[in-house]
Amino acid sequence: MVKEDIKRSTTGTVRVAQEAVTELREALARAGITLPSLGLDVVTLAAEPPRPLVELGCCTVETARLLAAAVLPGEEDRS
Repeated sequence: MVKEDIKRSTTGTVRVAQEAVTELREALARAGITLPSLGLDVVTLAAEPPRPLVELGCCTVETARLLAAAVLPGEEDRS
């Protein structure tokens, strides 16, 4: 791979990862959930080549319960 190909691949990888973050943020918003720290993990962007991970961050107990209900709708009635 030449330098330009690596740069293009890197840019594409980060762009795809950012698109995934945007999609997740929008889906969570439709479910009434906000994760303030949601974004790309900057440490994984520093790798060569970057291997971006999505950082979900911390959330309140209420938000954790909203996430659980969104992931497994109807499960809260089975406990």
